[in-house]
Amino acid sequence: MKHYTSINDIDDINSWIEEIKEIKANPLKNIELGKNKTIGLLFFNSSLRTRLSTQKAALNLGMNPIVMNVSGDAWGIEFEDGTIMNGTTAEHIKEAAAVVSQYCDVIAVRAFPTLTDKEKDESEHVIKSFVKFASVPIISMESATEHPLQGLTDAITISENSTKKRPKVVLSWAPHVKALPHAVANSFVQAMQKMDVEFVIANPEGYNLNSEITKNTAILYNQEEAFKDADFVYTKNWSSYDEYGKVLNTDPNWMITKEKIGTAKFMHCLPVRRNVIVEDAVLDSDGSLVIEQANNRTFAAQLVLKKILENN
Repeated sequence: MKHYTSINDIDDINSWIEEIKEIKANPLKNIELGKNKTIGLLFFNSSLRTRLSTQKAALNLGMNPIVMNVSGDAWGIEFEDGTIMNGTTAEHIKEAAAVVSQYCDVIAVRAFPTLTDKEKDESEHVIKSFVKFASVPIISMESATEHPLQGLTDAITISENSTKKRPKVVLSWAPHVKALPHAVANSFVQAMQKMDVEFVIANPEGYNLNSEITKNTAILYNQEEAFKDADFVYTKNWSSYDEYGKVLNTDPNWMITKEKIGTAKFMHCLPVRRNVIVEDAVLDSDGSLVIEQANNRTFAAQLVLKKILENN
């Protein structure tokens, strides 16, 4: 594996899950693998779990992490080809990616979508530009349309907490105060499609995700119907895909409550807005897996880094 920018870069998710479990049992087993290797963590957007967990994963492998908030600390980067750079951007990605490649053995990038230009966002111009112009492996720490480290994290969390051979997993939209990206939801869908689960998506009308990603996954517009017999409820807000980036519905009745999910385990990628996305009674209950999910972020990133180091 040269790069990791999508859940679809995983060849066999079940074997990856088993390898992550081995890493969790002995996180420092491969600490010599990354010795004298440097990873550059480039953040065009804010982060807490992704930044710290990926940095810790690198340290567990003996790597030296360099962290940079690109949007605030670097020159403005131009991604368009043939542009006359007489505006706010001072450096082109062709030079930037090539230069960073000389300092780092692996580059990890986090860049959010515009949520205003669907074509531009779906072109994944930031991640793909780094892949094109860098000479070292690229890892996505979330892009305009995907969050593959989170999707892998969610797969291991479900595997570890499932008491059934084929659990029922529900991805449910919930209200939010602002428009949010589709990346986490998209990668969760892709991860569940690779696992042996009964998978259902619940969202209001007008909030269907990209059909090229959801494919034949069942989509229900009745949340309570979707939650029937659920073993896991994964909750996330996303803006409209068809009316791209717009907030069409803020119905508080879609908030997750203890009464709705019953004995199902609750999952969320965090950060989460209490009593908007989910009520306190769910988030603070024994059935909440959100802290465990956050912990698994380190080991998902560590496996990805391990595979890249072994293959490059």
